[in-house]
Amino acid sequence: MGGELVFSGEMPSNPHDFAYSERLVEPTESRSVGKVLALVFPFLWPRDQFGMRVRVVIAVATLILGRSANVYGPIVLKELVDGLGALATNAITVQALLGFAFLYGAMVLVPGVLTEIRAAVFTPVSEYAQRVLGLKTFRHLHDLSIRFHLDRRTGGLARAVERGTRALEQLTRLFAFNIGPTLFEISAVALYLGFGYPFKYVLVILIAVVAYVLFTLLFTEWRTRFRREMIEAESRATTIGVDSLLNFETVKYFNNERFEADRYNGSLLQYMVAAVKSQTTLGFLNGGQLIVRVACQIAILVMAVLDFAAGTLTVGEVVMLNTFMLQLFIPLGFLGSSYRMIRQALVDMEFLFKLLELEPEIKDRPNAAELEVSNAAVQFDDIRFGYDERIVLDGVSFSIKPGTTTAVVGPSGAGKSTLARLLYRFYEPQRGSVEIDGTDVGSVTQESLRKNIGIVPQDTVLFNDTIRYNIRYGRPDASDEEVEEAARVAHILDFIRLLPAGFETRVGERGLKLSGGEKQRVAIARTVLKDPPIFVLDEATSSLDTGTEREIQRALKEVATDRTTLVIAHRLATIVDADEIIVLDNGQIVERGNHDTLLERDGRYAELWRKQQRDAALAEEALAQTAS
Repeated sequence: MGGELVFSGEMPSNPHDFAYSERLVEPTESRSVGKVLALVFPFLWPRDQFGMRVRVVIAVATLILGRSANVYGPIVLKELVDGLGALATNAITVQALLGFAFLYGAMVLVPGVLTEIRAAVFTPVSEYAQRVLGLKTFRHLHDLSIRFHLDRRTGGLARAVERGTRALEQLTRLFAFNIGPTLFEISAVALYLGFGYPFKYVLVILIAVVAYVLFTLLFTEWRTRFRREMIEAESRATTIGVDSLLNFETVKYFNNERFEADRYNGSLLQYMVAAVKSQTTLGFLNGGQLIVRVACQIAILVMAVLDFAAGTLTVGEVVMLNTFMLQLFIPLGFLGSSYRMIRQALVDMEFLFKLLELEPEIKDRPNAAELEVSNAAVQFDDIRFGYDERIVLDGVSFSIKPGTTTAVVGPSGAGKSTLARLLYRFYEPQRGSVEIDGTDVGSVTQESLRKNIGIVPQDTVLFNDTIRYNIRYGRPDASDEEVEEAARVAHILDFIRLLPAGFETRVGERGLKLSGGEKQRVAIARTVLKDPPIFVLDEATSSLDTGTEREIQRALKEVATDRTTLVIAHRLATIVDADEIIVLDNGQIVERGNHDTLLERDGRYAELWRKQQRDAALAEEALAQTAS
């Protein structure tokens, strides 16, 4: 059963693209059925949930009772039919026959009733297991490193995780309530016939069942490739659709609606072709199963008629044998789809377990302590770091004294934002250390570290919820008054009050209903509400107009008072008041000092300052000409 793949997203044209996530979680069915079931079992038999265990025991008991009644039903029917013949000779009373009739009705009713009881009892167990597995996966995804999340394909990953959690319920239902009970019923019928009737009946039934199963499994194995193609095309279409909708503004900017529709249509066409093949071969499978079943029934009836003619079987026994065959082949009729679903569920579960086995690139050390911040002094000591083989920072060392502001400037790709990610411990430096109050951030828990740092990122992404929710995300237990005060500090309170829904206004997917400046002010309010001792401002005002930028700068300067602040800046005018300015180029510090000192030095910083001043003057001149 090994080697089947389930497509979790559109394959990249370059096989080295997205290597980290796709290589490590490519879903292959490498575990045996037993190993997968062993991994599933703890979710269905939770150690700390006695009530759930009781439900499992009751469900299994109702299953055994129901299948036993299923086997006993044809035997009662035999007694009833034979009793009809005995009634003419007064060998049996009408009351006895009526008793058999009611008993047969009970044997038909009991399995159905027990099935509903079993579903009612076991459904909470199944839903509990799915919830626990889904929550475990969700938490694990958040624990994985930023490298994984930069490489992931959201649409395909979400679809695969959804299929994996659903596969838990499918495996349980198919193994415990379909395959297992069917095997139990076949064994019970074979034992009953083997002890009371000629072995030839048992032999025919066993041959028929084996032939039926082999044909179903082999044919299903052959047609699995069409099913796989269909699933791959479905996942590809889902990924393309999600990515396209998430980036709909880019689609419209470049007038590529038709191009996106063609891409999506191409995946749907592939899905349609594979779905037609899958459905056609399913018809052949059902036809072959029908031939095997009818041939077995004819063989049993021919032998039964001959034995009846020889006087070794009664009419009731002929009816019983035929009823046994009908009952046995009804659940076997679902074997093809059950086998396919089991295989698919195993693949989906394998993907999920591979995902859960991914080790976070950054994790707390065994003896990690809670970070206690007193002065909030930050130290970068001989930092060397690179992405893959590209070195971004090489030998960078500087410190930020408590309550002061240090700005980092430099061209794009110089490693400015990487400093913030190292401070947050999204990555580990390959050499050197990042320290807060003399404590290496690698020796403390990530939760306590990030609790003491607040960031206003360059690219602000908001949840598709209300403005109040997005601001309160900085401190979920904050009161409405504190949320409003944070909005006031971020100079967005007046704007919010003008909205018809006020703080209850929904911001749309990724906050797209707000302008860039409005989103950034929400991000500032969110960080202000968090109230951390260390601030990181990563191009915090890059999306604001000049007037608003000055207002926000004054607000940020007020908020940053007595806090340790790291500012990553592109526009030098925003950091002229910084206590120290670090100039990065090619991953190294080329200059450092305050604004006046660096201008007097007439080096790289002064060159950048003059260039930006010229650009600003030209922009104002062009604006004035346009206005006139």
